[in-house]
Amino acid sequence: MKKNILLAGGDERQLEMGEYLYGKGMSVTMLGFSNESGIREEIPCYQAGEELEWERLDAVVFPSDGIHSGFIVHAPLSTSPLKIEENWLRRLPPESLIFTGISSSEADQCMEKTDRTYTALLEQEETALYNAVPTAEGVLLTAIQRTDRTIHRSRVVILGFGRTGSVIARTFFALGAYAEVGTKSPTEKARAETYGHSVFLLDELPQALGRADIVINTIPAFLLTKSMLQNVSRHTLIIDIASRPGGTDFSYALEKGITALWTPGLPGRTAPKTAGYILGNVLLQLLEDTTENKEDRHPKGCTDE
Repeated sequence: MKKNILLAGGDERQLEMGEYLYGKGMSVTMLGFSNESGIREEIPCYQAGEELEWERLDAVVFPSDGIHSGFIVHAPLSTSPLKIEENWLRRLPPESLIFTGISSSEADQCMEKTDRTYTALLEQEETALYNAVPTAEGVLLTAIQRTDRTIHRSRVVILGFGRTGSVIARTFFALGAYAEVGTKSPTEKARAETYGHSVFLLDELPQALGRADIVINTIPAFLLTKSMLQNVSRHTLIIDIASRPGGTDFSYALEKGITALWTPGLPGRTAPKTAGYILGNVLLQLLEDTTENKEDRHPKGCTDE
């Protein structure tokens, strides 16, 4: 199942993803990368404005942080900004698949203009599960670097006990932290308690914030508002990994002297090799599933006639 795959924009994750896909026998092309990016010489690299054979592509993969305003994609290793042109997508074969990291209104608009659809890789269940460990390690690294105390015996509040929050809680608990989990979900509450964690419901959040040394937010909702932050000591570290735009009033935190960090995409920064492998692995599975579905609809020896 050799496929022609274009990785358009992105950072070290996409470099590792390209290497992984090439190693699996895929024909890989990079757009928004130079030959000095560190990728193997067998993988061709193009800059924005250089001509590509869009008609031969089976799949196009845009960066993990999605498509931004003006249809610009993140391309830090490119010599110039990378903007998605409508004619690129129109030249793709009808059966070509388009992937991006996350869904967004900009991505929706871009696809609507060209009558295409896309799949958000980071929103796949498998990706979220695989990403939980490197995310938790990235949060731990951030906490160690940005505090002046040990994790052991620190009071850590983790907001949310989903796929990522549960791994973060177990990681800090294993290092001897007093880890408390905050959730509004009865199911998450029950699951956290079975793991032996102290749990509170979100209506008790003000009290929990008042006793925390570290607050880690995984919930994609605006929880740490100005009124909530009034309960937080200026010595408390806030690490917010929720999707854009985060769940913290960062302006007020700065005004109050609280260190509040919005750190989405931690796997790409702290473990790009693992993050690239995860994305490549999930992408191959999705491509394989699509191929199998087509074969199921058109068994050998059968036609639509």
